[in-house]
Amino acid sequence: MRAVDTNVLVRLLTRDNPKQLIAAEAFVARGAWVPILALAETTWVLTAVYGLGPAEVATSVEMLLNHETLTLQDSDVAAAALNKFRKRPALGYSDCLLLEIARKAGNLPLGTCDRNLGRVDGAEKL
Repeated sequence: MRAVDTNVLVRLLTRDNPKQLIAAEAFVARGAWVPILALAETTWVLTAVYGLGPAEVATSVEMLLNHETLTLQDSDVAAAALNKFRKRPALGYSDCLLLEIARKAGNLPLGTCDRNLGRVDGAEKL
């Protein structure tokens, strides 16, 4: 299976560059794998560059999870992180994703200096 990077995901979601959008859609039409790192980077770009809020970021992640031709690495982890993010949007999707990756790997608690993340089950404020 082919794989995609952050830029392809951003084009699919924002649809802001028609030429690149056509290329991205054509590339993923036969199926493509999304590395978890590309998903995390995409949520950062949507927030930092495009100014999307938590609800819009959550919708974007959900769209990728439900995309008919994309296969997300550890989609169960991405979905669990999305559920946590929807309940606690102040954490940011990436922090929720880190926690759920650690949880799946059986490596808890997740040590953090982040006050908000440190209050979540499975994390430990240092």
